[in-house]
Amino acid sequence: MGRSGKLPSGVSAKLKRWKKGHSSDSNPAISRHRQAARSRFFSRPSGKSDLTVDAVKLHNELQSGSLRLGKSEAPETAMEEEEVAPALTEKSSGTFLSGLSDCTNVTFSKVQRFWESSSAAHKEICAVLAAVTEVIRSQGGKETETEYFAALMTTMEAVESAESLAAVAYLLNLVLKRVPSPVLIKKFSDTSKAFMDIMSAQASSGSTSALRWVLSCLATLLRKQDLEAWSYPVTLQVYHGLLSFTVHTKPKIRKAAQHGVCSVLKGSEFMFGEKAPAHHPAAMSTAKFCIQEIEKSGGSKEATTTLHMLTLLKDLLPCFPDGLVKSCSETLLRVMTLSHVLVTACAMQAFHSLFHAKPSPGTLPAELNAQIITALYDYVPSENDLQPLLAWLKVMEKAHINLVRLHRDLGLGHLPRFFGTATTCLLSPHSQVVTAATQCLQEILKECVAPHMADIGSVTSSASGPAQYVAKMFRAVEEGLTYRFHASWSSVLQLLCVFFEACGRQAHPVMRKCLQSLCDLRLSPYSPHTAAVDRAVGAAVASMGPEVVLEAVPLEIDGSEETLDFPRSWLLPVVRDHVRETRLGFFTAYFLPLATTLKRKAMDRAQAGSTVESKIYDTLQWQIWTLLPGFCTRPTDVATAFKGLARTLGTAISERPDLRVTVCQALRTLITKGCEAEADRAEVSRFAKNFLPILFNLYGQPVAAGDTPAPRRAVLETIKTYLTITEPQLVNGFLEKASEKVLDPASSDFTRLSVLDLVVALAPHADEAAISKLYSTIRPYLESKAHGVQKKAYRVLEEVCASPQGPGARFVQSHLDDLKKTLLDSLRSTSSPAKRPRLKCLIHIVRKLSAEHEEFISALVPEVILCTKEVSVGARKNAFALLVEMGHAFLRFGPNPAEALQRYLILIYPGLVGAVTMVSCSILALTHLLFQFKGLMGTSTMEQLLENVCLLLASRTRDVVRSALGFIKVAVVVMDVAHLAKHVQLVMGAVGKLSDDMRRHFRMKLRNLFTKFVRKFGFELVRKLLPEEYQKVLVNIRKAEARAKKHRALNQAAVEEEEEEEEEPVQGKGDSIEEILADSEDEEDEEEERSRGKEQQRLARHRSRAWLKEGGGDEPLNFLDPKVAQRVLATQPGPGRGKKKDHGFKVSADGRLIIREEEDDNAKLEEEEGAKGEDEEMADLMEDVGVRSKKHQKLKQKEAGDEELEMPPQYQAGGSGIHRPVAKKATPGAEYKAKKAKGDVKKKGRLEPYAYIPLSKTKLNRRKKVKLQGQFKGLVRAAQRGSQVGHKLRRKDQRP
Repeated sequence: MGRSGKLPSGVSAKLKRWKKGHSSDSNPAISRHRQAARSRFFSRPSGKSDLTVDAVKLHNELQSGSLRLGKSEAPETAMEEEEVAPALTEKSSGTFLSGLSDCTNVTFSKVQRFWESSSAAHKEICAVLAAVTEVIRSQGGKETETEYFAALMTTMEAVESAESLAAVAYLLNLVLKRVPSPVLIKKFSDTSKAFMDIMSAQASSGSTSALRWVLSCLATLLRKQDLEAWSYPVTLQVYHGLLSFTVHTKPKIRKAAQHGVCSVLKGSEFMFGEKAPAHHPAAMSTAKFCIQEIEKSGGSKEATTTLHMLTLLKDLLPCFPDGLVKSCSETLLRVMTLSHVLVTACAMQAFHSLFHAKPSPGTLPAELNAQIITALYDYVPSENDLQPLLAWLKVMEKAHINLVRLHRDLGLGHLPRFFGTATTCLLSPHSQVVTAATQCLQEILKECVAPHMADIGSVTSSASGPAQYVAKMFRAVEEGLTYRFHASWSSVLQLLCVFFEACGRQAHPVMRKCLQSLCDLRLSPYSPHTAAVDRAVGAAVASMGPEVVLEAVPLEIDGSEETLDFPRSWLLPVVRDHVRETRLGFFTAYFLPLATTLKRKAMDRAQAGSTVESKIYDTLQWQIWTLLPGFCTRPTDVATAFKGLARTLGTAISERPDLRVTVCQALRTLITKGCEAEADRAEVSRFAKNFLPILFNLYGQPVAAGDTPAPRRAVLETIKTYLTITEPQLVNGFLEKASEKVLDPASSDFTRLSVLDLVVALAPHADEAAISKLYSTIRPYLESKAHGVQKKAYRVLEEVCASPQGPGARFVQSHLDDLKKTLLDSLRSTSSPAKRPRLKCLIHIVRKLSAEHEEFISALVPEVILCTKEVSVGARKNAFALLVEMGHAFLRFGPNPAEALQRYLILIYPGLVGAVTMVSCSILALTHLLFQFKGLMGTSTMEQLLENVCLLLASRTRDVVRSALGFIKVAVVVMDVAHLAKHVQLVMGAVGKLSDDMRRHFRMKLRNLFTKFVRKFGFELVRKLLPEEYQKVLVNIRKAEARAKKHRALNQAAVEEEEEEEEEPVQGKGDSIEEILADSEDEEDEEEERSRGKEQQRLARHRSRAWLKEGGGDEPLNFLDPKVAQRVLATQPGPGRGKKKDHGFKVSADGRLIIREEEDDNAKLEEEEGAKGEDEEMADLMEDVGVRSKKHQKLKQKEAGDEELEMPPQYQAGGSGIHRPVAKKATPGAEYKAKKAKGDVKKKGRLEPYAYIPLSKTKLNRRKKVKLQGQFKGLVRAAQRGSQVGHKLRRKDQRP
């Protein structure tokens, strides 16, 4: 055995290690809970908290180890050795740090978690901790945070070496956060003096470790002080000492100081109390310090200090009062005039963080926000300067959103200018700028304009105030439809789509001209923006309504056209897809007369013999009728408009078969989505007496030969929907007439069946008296010899029994005994088609039974068991569902689950000794019950079932053996391995005694069963328990499992390799307070820092470099021009200097690739076998218990058999005569292929043999995209190989 904690030789290199900076890549991608916790770090709790003082005390005691876990709760650690280690508590457990420190305070657990044995600093930390712990224990201390604080402060004053000082400071940094605030307030003077002395001594030293941890300690100390302490000059003096290190030359010290300052201003404890001030008392001095430092070094060449201060202001600006924010903003704007690329970028980041924080008016008043927006227009970057322009657009977006939040009218007043500027950005040659400008404007429309449109009211060209601002914004976007923006029309159309959605309802008067322009653009030939125009016009239809849109852009269809062009007929599908929440009366007034005219025109053309024209007009009128379902989606005038439309709809349903489906859909939509108000519901319900008889008559008509039954189904669905809003008295009347029709001996079979379908729809909506009368009517038909009528009668009874409440439920409760007697009496006369609804009735009735009806359930068991083998899939599903429902009924009856299930199973056991079919069905029933109640069945019951089923494997009937094998398969899955192990020998023995015929017939089931046993108990055990006949199958299973395991390992390795090759960008540090207060764990050497510093300085010089764009032609550059700042670019102007990539093959003079074909190697096929997923496993179980259809089972068995059997060798054509190959594919370019060598040859009188790729319309199929890409990649690879061969041959020829 190797040494503990050591890896075998050569293994460490194979382990997957984290790349630097990627240790948290495995965290969940969704960080909803982390973000919520982070956002609540500085917020007051909104509701009553469950956290109490006692709970906190108990938590601290558990963490500190003063309370010990009980014996049963002690965690056990399983070791690899044979003995099991005893349960260990935190205080008694031994770790690799036990020799250095045995501190039990959880505050220092980080020391153990991040232990590095090779780090001298970490060893020093552990040594100091061990020494301090020993001192506290020797004096009888309890190792509390206060004791460690006092001991470490004393130690800090005594140590001399820099390493020990750094270790003490690190430990103090850990413990200070848990020391009670009153202790730190009382000891502030002494503690702060000690820290300041160390800071003074270490300020100019070469080591940074001690100073950075002391700065962190000082920040924690200041955060713990109360508000009164900040009124003393000494507190501000200490704070200014911390503040002075924010411009330190060393990055780690500077970062620690900046994080400390941010934590003090944002996270001081008194800022979350009841009397918390609006701003921190030190905010004023902090802002003045930042301004002074920026002004002091702002004009220098490198501006390093300025960049440091801007980085600090990015986090602190939202914490300052309004006066200081104004001063800081003026300073930021002044330094942006330096045209220093990095300074400008950092200033933009500071403004972005200010607006993104959504500060209160006390920090950023609306007037100041507006002034900053106005000032930023003087710093608009050039349209060719990509990154600065993107940053400027994002800052302006956040600024306007925040301004509208603070003051609506003032914010809307500033939006037109920004819309004009952002629209100009659409002319940029950079696609990123166009996309960013489009997204900015869309976000502003959604955040700033849309929520206020209801208050703004109607927008016209002569309006004033906010309405005028919206009109100006739309004109700026509308200008994007001019030709100079043609390259960005797709973005302009997206903007118009959002504008229509946000403002279309109120601003449609100023949008009419734009709609006309869109229609003209839609008619332009070969326009690539057809779909985008349709979406924009559709958004206008959805927001403005079709009435306004068609008034602006008429359809130009009235039936009197001389030509049949119909240039605006494309509007009909657009309106159909987007119309909603509009006036139903507009359809009645405008579209109905137009449809009537077009229909009349189509009939006239048909009579005149013009079939094509007739078909065109008929299609147009049909398209108009398809608008009706959209108009019925949440209409605004149902109560007033439906009465004018109802007669026309009734006529269309009865007389127009081509419109029947559309009108029925419209009625269903109107009832489900348009009758939310009580008045609308009453109005539509009033016409039920007119519509329902028409629908009843239509449903009673037989389907003509050649017609589809779809309209009949639509009519029945419409009847069911209309009955939901029909008055009960009317339903009772219809039900009575339908009952008379059923009893009428003159009714044909089709009529009787149709009427029974209508009765099924009517029954759930009738009252109790009508249901009682209906029950008396259909009871004789439950024993009818006409199978269809009997099935429909049971369907009626099913609908009545299915009612969870209301008249149906009351009827079942009052007639329960009669229903039981009827169902038992009709048992023998029930036909096979009626089994499904009959079993459904029984399911509903069993759910309502109590313990005194147990005898009724017992009488049903034999019937239900036999129904598990019914031909109908629905009947089998209902039989299994009823078996489960009976089990739940017995569980309700009590007294306990085990006894109840045992009592239920006793009713099924007699079936195991009956006829063959009964035995098979009983095993199926037991299998399903075992699967459903596996958690409630006792172990002895399950074992007894398994033993009995194993005995039945000796049956000579295939059905019985099939059911028994299914039971064993389910038992293997649901039974515990320990209990199943007792019966492995019994099961394998029973399986081994199967006859040869059974073994051949069930070879796939046996193979699957053996595979499960091998996975659970190992190959050797199963091999010993089975006879010789099965050994070959077992060896095959072992090989297949080994192959599958190997393939899974290879696939996993490939996935891991791909993940390692992907270079994910390192996430920057966020601006949350948790990250601000977090401790930096970087302990890097000075040599590494210096080597990286040179590279960073070179990159910084490159980044800070700026270029000046000269004037066009001979025009001199005017430095007094207000827009001269746009001439300073962060990217070098001019054409790119990138080196051309060598693709490895030649290019002809006209740009075509010269590709030489080469024979591809034959790819080897890989077997893809693996373990079944859990979902597939459960599906197989359900199939084995008979829930799947017979057809599906046969298909599965056929597929499985195909996998098992080897395919015979396929015949390949070759030779002449009948053996000649008849399906020979011609390869493009085959005529150029050389007969005695590789490659192509030139032939006289023919084109040169370039590799032309044949094009066809199939290449446009998006589903075959991946396949086509693979073909092109193979082509390129072949060309590259040919090119390399050519290069080698050329070099060989050139050698002397």
